[in-house]
Amino acid sequence: MGGIRLKMTKEPPGRYGLFEVAGIELEYMLVRPDTMNPAPVVDEILRRVAGDYTTDHVSRGIGWSNELVNHVIEVRTENPVPSLDGLAARISGSVGEIARIAVELDARLLGSSMHPWMDPAREAQLWSREYSEIYATFDRIFGCRTHGWTNLQSCQLNLPFKDDAEFSRLHTAIRLLLPILPALASSSPLVEGRATGLMNNRIPAYRQNALKVPSVTGECIPEPVQSETEYREVILGTIYRDLKPYDPGGILRYEWVNARGAIARFDRSAIEIRLMDIQECPAADVAVCRAVMDAVRLLVEERFAPLKRQLAVSTGALVSILEACTHEAEEAGVHDREYLRVLGIASDTPVTAGAIWKHLLKASPAPSTDAALGDRERVMSILDHGVLSRRILQAIDGRADREAAREVWGRLGGCLSEGRMFDV
Repeated sequence: MGGIRLKMTKEPPGRYGLFEVAGIELEYMLVRPDTMNPAPVVDEILRRVAGDYTTDHVSRGIGWSNELVNHVIEVRTENPVPSLDGLAARISGSVGEIARIAVELDARLLGSSMHPWMDPAREAQLWSREYSEIYATFDRIFGCRTHGWTNLQSCQLNLPFKDDAEFSRLHTAIRLLLPILPALASSSPLVEGRATGLMNNRIPAYRQNALKVPSVTGECIPEPVQSETEYREVILGTIYRDLKPYDPGGILRYEWVNARGAIARFDRSAIEIRLMDIQECPAADVAVCRAVMDAVRLLVEERFAPLKRQLAVSTGALVSILEACTHEAEEAGVHDREYLRVLGIASDTPVTAGAIWKHLLKASPAPSTDAALGDRERVMSILDHGVLSRRILQAIDGRADREAAREVWGRLGGCLSEGRMFDV
């Protein structure tokens, strides 16, 4: 996440079953057109559309919200949607509306999940309006003027469950897929003006942003819990106890303080997946989300292995795979034979994360709509031509200067405004 959004509005009534609906949240940074430095204007954007300073606005079913910092805005499905068909166009409409308002404030939207040269200590401006006490508490405890809090734009996918049985199956499936998400959705190759050698720099920054209270993020891969009661005891209970010396008033004692790569939101009966970098346009984000949903369904339906065997894959093994995919994305070699078998691959030799995703796509049902077919083609393009991070590095072609980055991110801005994939 690029920060923290606190949605205090009342959730829609009722609980949805597995795969009946979904929700998507996309975070975008705003920058100055001339310098490409962060532009803290989100409060003014929301004021212009709402008539007053606010944290939320809804435009044709798409919500806009503030984040921890005033240079990041979130665009989301305001209510769960029964299908992803047509969603990219709806989100793009809101992105275009925000972009037009931003121009009036001498700002524009930036593509990708990390600013290529931002200095958070100097440039981050924390949200100072409604709910500012909560953001200030995070800053007091963790020191939020770092990349891990202010320079992490993500795509978040919310999937529902209606009872403990569905929660157990859904949580277990998501837990197994988290390590290979960077193989589809990495767009953060540069930090402070340099290529670090990682295809994904957002996830390491995310994993380290709460080191003062390590249980907040844990191992990033969540523990293999199977019920709400167990989750509250093992995960949330530990976080709340560890935070109490720093937060005696319980300001942060809510589910959203949990910063694992996927978190249970019992207030909305959903699991929120947080490990995907935002892509170059909403169409790419929706395509990735559809592929993830299809893969989750395969595991929930126990297509390759029963739940008990899925649960037996250790957190340590999953963390190792996550670290490999953080470094090499779709080219990362996955060596763990039991993990591969649980995903339906029998191999005594390493299999690339990209090959795993192609296997999961092949095992999923054929696309049944034109929108689903287009999404499948976009995901196959990512796997064939490289994640966005790899394509960005190819476009920069070893040029280590701001002008090279400015040129490439200018092209990414064109992809965002035109709704197209980034082609080297």
